[in-house]
Amino acid sequence: MLVPLLLFAQLQTAANIATPTVHSGRDDRTAVRPPRSEMAVSIDGVLDEPVWAQAVVLSGFSQFAPVDGVAANDSTQVLLWYSPTAIHFGVRAFEAHGGVHATLADRDRIFADDHIQILLGTFDDGRQATVFAVNPLGVQADGTLVEQGGTRAGSFSAAQVARESADLNPDFVFQSKGRVTAQGYEIEIRIPFKTLRYQSRPEQRWGLHILRRVQHSGYEDSWVPAKRDAASFLAQSGHIEGLTDLRRGLVLDVNPEVTARTVGARAADGTWTSDTDNPEVGGNVRWGITNNLTMNGTVNPDFSQIEADAGQLAFDPRSALFFSEKRPFFLDGSEQFRTPSNLIYTRRIVQPLGAVKLAGKVSGTDIAFLTAVDDDLPTTRGHRPRFVIGRVQRDVGAQSRVGLAYTDRVVGGDWNRVANADARVVFGKIYDARVQWAQSFSHEGGREWNAPLWDARFARNGRRFGIRYSLNAIDPEFVTRSGFISRPGITNAGFSHRLTTFGARGSLVETFSTELNLLGTWQYDVFTRGGDAQDKKAHLNTTTTFRGGWSLGASLLVETFGYDPDLYSGVLIEVPRPLGGVDTIPFTGTPDLPNLDYVLTIGTPEWKRGSASLFVVWGKDENFDEWSSADILIGTLEGDWRPTEKMRVNATYNMQKYNRRTDGSTVRIRRIPRLKLEYQIARPLFVRLVGEYDAEDVDALRDDSRTNGVLLIPNDDGTYSRSQPSSANVFRGDFLFSYQPLPGTVVFAGYGSVMDEPLAFKFGELQRCTDGFFVKASYLFRL
Repeated sequence: MLVPLLLFAQLQTAANIATPTVHSGRDDRTAVRPPRSEMAVSIDGVLDEPVWAQAVVLSGFSQFAPVDGVAANDSTQVLLWYSPTAIHFGVRAFEAHGGVHATLADRDRIFADDHIQILLGTFDDGRQATVFAVNPLGVQADGTLVEQGGTRAGSFSAAQVARESADLNPDFVFQSKGRVTAQGYEIEIRIPFKTLRYQSRPEQRWGLHILRRVQHSGYEDSWVPAKRDAASFLAQSGHIEGLTDLRRGLVLDVNPEVTARTVGARAADGTWTSDTDNPEVGGNVRWGITNNLTMNGTVNPDFSQIEADAGQLAFDPRSALFFSEKRPFFLDGSEQFRTPSNLIYTRRIVQPLGAVKLAGKVSGTDIAFLTAVDDDLPTTRGHRPRFVIGRVQRDVGAQSRVGLAYTDRVVGGDWNRVANADARVVFGKIYDARVQWAQSFSHEGGREWNAPLWDARFARNGRRFGIRYSLNAIDPEFVTRSGFISRPGITNAGFSHRLTTFGARGSLVETFSTELNLLGTWQYDVFTRGGDAQDKKAHLNTTTTFRGGWSLGASLLVETFGYDPDLYSGVLIEVPRPLGGVDTIPFTGTPDLPNLDYVLTIGTPEWKRGSASLFVVWGKDENFDEWSSADILIGTLEGDWRPTEKMRVNATYNMQKYNRRTDGSTVRIRRIPRLKLEYQIARPLFVRLVGEYDAEDVDALRDDSRTNGVLLIPNDDGTYSRSQPSSANVFRGDFLFSYQPLPGTVVFAGYGSVMDEPLAFKFGELQRCTDGFFVKASYLFRL
């Protein structure tokens, strides 16, 4: 009798092991206790080791975009377990409705493919997460998401109820492999605990979101049945519970690098000179001081491999263009430095000789500190700028937080310091309020002064009805040498209401949003005195998404721009005298310019072989060159083509044209075609070729709205020059060979050249202005 009982017990134990626990998101079973196993597995994309049969299964996905609250069309299973040193995910994505989109791409270039995203909130605060994404072939993308409650619409589109996007610039070390199967695809993922920062607790509880993007339908599915109308997506996460005895070990990454380069330039007399530098040695160190605190250091870093910034069109010459940070050292932990109004902008540190930063989270408080010594530049007069930057944020309640920031830049005897306080309050699940106050303190050129910046915003993120009210003001004397201010000295106020309707499942129109934006811009001093707005705008925006992933946007812009004397300071007009000869008078300009513009945007689905988008603005708008009304045409056409699994071609064409309404002549035209070709020889090996042509022609300027006299432009030495036609035609070509088996271990070889010519797009007369060739190698020692 004892033998049958023992046999029954053994069979029952085996059955329990072989029958995994299933957690269906649709049934709100979103608290998961994964099993712990010492078993080693091979990350090969095949879930055939015995430990996978013991893993918990996450299923029951819901559609999140474009419409939430309904069951997903395609079935997804995610298997989960952990070892002492890593957490493991296995994905079985079933595809019964269309083909799988998968290409062999470079890191972070997988979002035109089908893919899985894993969002790990290792501090379980509902505010931040580390993002790991993998396509069906195992190609990786990664980054960080820190919810700021940012606006979810552009200037010319209706606001969309959507989650905030992750910052994909940071790179993390993890392993993944995938394969396409007859039923869909499978992916195997291993995320080492060395890669993560997490709480200093014996038992861990982490937030967990898992998303699946299905490209043939344009749908995004979520394991947790998240609602799109919530002010926070991360606060709706599921949870991984009961993680114990995590062995992170010593976290010490040493990343030495060596670079050699040759640079050339054309002198004023047309002769060509070149210079070959001696090889430069630098490196980075990353030390995990504790589970939740990391220190990074760099000495003489090289950023040669960074792709050149793409050309941008300027809609308003008074506003500076923003270019995102791309350099690896500054990207690690960059989410901890983020502030409203971009008061921390690490691109102000141009070429650091050395830098140290500390980032982490301790007892509900995010801590970030950076200090750097920059190389001397022509603008710093032989001095090396020194930077000190700090950011502290404290969690308050379930989703709210308060923050402080401080920046300090010293150049010789000059300095600039900015102190900042900000807070974000989330309440009622869909309401979000943010306030900010900053004060700058400056000493430059023997003068010392201080000035404020302040910002307030309130939003309701309802599923069908949403509102955004905002007020942002920057004193004309406010200066930040460590941050980015697009346009100082103004106050902006915005008021918008949005309505969204949803179509039934399978209908032609899936969502339709319409939004009315009322916007005003004041000179700061005029606003504080209670004066009238300088610029007034009413934008009626609509956005429609269609079945299959198509999108259409249309807008009507009714605006009035007021004359800005600061933009034309010192400009004179040359006018004929009644009795002969010429006279000069100050340029004063028409008080107001009325605008009426139309906007159209079209986006295609992400087809297996490519996609395309179009943005175009036309109508009557201001001509800033001459302060008169113009017929404008501004557009961007972009296309992606993936002819094979390994090749990607991206083409963009930007065009900006202003024609005078008085006689139809063209006052300014700018055209920027750009072509990027990438070929992925193998998963860690690719070549990239980028070509961009920037052609701009400007006519001789005149007082088009009043006297028609020629404009006289002031020179730096106090003299004036008669406005003349000008042309600039510049071509830039870049080539890069890259071998990068994992972040930090790389071999790069690249060549870049800048050329110009007198006539646009002739190519036969191109002459090199500058060029450079570089070779870089680095290796990641992970101790």
